[in-house]
Amino acid sequence: MVDRNGCGHDRPVLTGSPRSPPPSFVEQANVSDPGIYDEFEENWPECWERAADLLSWRKPYETVLDDENAPSYQWFPDGTLNAAENCVDRHLESGRKTHTAIRWEGKHGERKTYTYRDLYVAINEFAAALRDLGVEEDDVVTIYLPMIPELPIAMLSCARIGAPHNVVFAGLSADALATRMDAADSEFLVTCDGYYRRGDAFNQKSKADNARLKLEQDVSTVVVDRLGDDLPHVLGDDEYDYHELRETFAGETIDPVPREAEDMLFLMYTSGTTGEPKGVVHTTGGYLSHAAWTSHAVLDVKPEDTYWCAADIGWITGHTYIVYGPLALGTTTVMYEGTPDYPDRDRLWEIVDRNAVDIFYTAPTAIRAFMKWGSEYPAGHDLSSLRLLGTVGEPISPRPWNWYYEHIGNEECPIVDTWWQTETGAVTVSTLPGVSEMKPGAAGPGLPGMDVRVVDSTGTEVDSGDSGYLTIARPWPGMARTLYDGDKRFQAEYWDRFSDPDTDDWRYFSGDTARIDEDGYITVLGRIDDVINVSGRRLSTTEIESAITGVAGVAEAAVVGRSSETNGTDVYAYVSTEGGYDDDAAVREAIIDSIETAIGPIARPTEILFTPELPKTRSGKIMRRLLEDVANGHELGDTSALRNPEIVGEIQAEIGEE
Repeated sequence: MVDRNGCGHDRPVLTGSPRSPPPSFVEQANVSDPGIYDEFEENWPECWERAADLLSWRKPYETVLDDENAPSYQWFPDGTLNAAENCVDRHLESGRKTHTAIRWEGKHGERKTYTYRDLYVAINEFAAALRDLGVEEDDVVTIYLPMIPELPIAMLSCARIGAPHNVVFAGLSADALATRMDAADSEFLVTCDGYYRRGDAFNQKSKADNARLKLEQDVSTVVVDRLGDDLPHVLGDDEYDYHELRETFAGETIDPVPREAEDMLFLMYTSGTTGEPKGVVHTTGGYLSHAAWTSHAVLDVKPEDTYWCAADIGWITGHTYIVYGPLALGTTTVMYEGTPDYPDRDRLWEIVDRNAVDIFYTAPTAIRAFMKWGSEYPAGHDLSSLRLLGTVGEPISPRPWNWYYEHIGNEECPIVDTWWQTETGAVTVSTLPGVSEMKPGAAGPGLPGMDVRVVDSTGTEVDSGDSGYLTIARPWPGMARTLYDGDKRFQAEYWDRFSDPDTDDWRYFSGDTARIDEDGYITVLGRIDDVINVSGRRLSTTEIESAITGVAGVAEAAVVGRSSETNGTDVYAYVSTEGGYDDDAAVREAIIDSIETAIGPIARPTEILFTPELPKTRSGKIMRRLLEDVANGHELGDTSALRNPEIVGEIQAEIGEE
């Protein structure tokens, strides 16, 4: 039966038994007072001063929130600050110049350590070089780099001189780069000669060159020599070597440019419903304060920690929780260039062990892969330094949550299951690890100060256990301010659906579906368009996948729709099992039983295809649209973004033998 919201079923989501944080964690937690929720509620919006006060302000703000032109909210609008100064300079002034800022682990075992003093020198020299190339305040600089230290150095160099950066994920194509540079009117590019992909040199500069050919504007390009003799390259007109520029401006210092809190810090392009990428604009004061606050309160980051967010800086998670959040707090942030299984499947645990990592933050996709490979890989390393674990990027179902808790955290580390988006800037839904119980499978309540609601199609809050649309009823500091191509599109995509301008009741529409339980804990079900319409019934693919991955022996699953003359659409499931499990009838039967128990017979897959692995991008996202094309026999598009393109052919061959 379809529920009244048209986006799920009135069934409780299966979550694991609640877990309390260990008393030893609570004793040392940055936030441990349960009264913080009431405090934020009673003092809203002034409660957000707690976040802003984690930063250093050139000109102190007097106004916390200006909501006069909602939904174009402004946070701390009369204050000024500089993001690079907050992330670097002030730590030198507090006597932490020799403290490690960035610990970099290269794909081939290379290692580099940057103290805060080293980072200060590099940022100043490159900022001077950018200015010499003609970069002025408010010019957009595009950065097209893999996970190497020059990436955060370039970002913070831009921030130092008041030039917004536009980071484009290094795995995207030349066309994608050109589209984003054209949309941002960007005339400056920082890229590299290439990077290693599973041991092979991959030519990044050729993609950048092809992108430049598609642009009408002239582009000045800085090229980082990452590969040396492994990939020789030649610089053409308006191309400059990064290291030579650094040498030219060795010892130069640039005064940080004071920026108004509402000045743009960076631009990030994300997928749009119309097919055109959306340029999400984040500003300096609100974004940086929210990044620092959530790093402090949710991830429990302390200056003495070694902290590792295993994401890519090419996406928002890396911006907020590799660069801006941890560096604003003066901690040591780990950067890793490679993949979790190269050269061996214990690579991440070796890094945790050797660096005595305190906090580890990764994606459920990676955790499911760890499960599949086997617990012997983490068991071979000392992970006792870990104090907190986190997940980000997609919902995590109870089974991988419990595996993570047991085999990585030794049942001693709280797990924060965080929900947020490019547009929210930082975490908005999560437990506070020093305050809240954890419920495997549920992200948690809205953070203090966040008014997160699950509503039906009329905007009315749903009952506990029911599904609906995930919305936010009040503004928050890290929120996107607009889209680079206009306020009208920004309002139409995020605010119009559940807002009433006549009553000044503005609500942010996330585009996600969710359920809420009696304790206010939210379980995210997936995007609104992540549904399969079977015989007129809309089924959440995330919910079906969760039921599948709850079966013993299943590591990962992806569910798509396949056209059917009978039902309109059939459920088609791709399943990858853990090592040691055979793809036999018993596993298949257990999957079907789990789905029918959790959701109902209507969600039973017409076909379950076992595969050694699922096609993924280099950032670890499962390519479900590609799997849908395979299931329907459609012509495949570009597969160059996949880190394992060979698996597609294997899946096609398997389907062909059916």
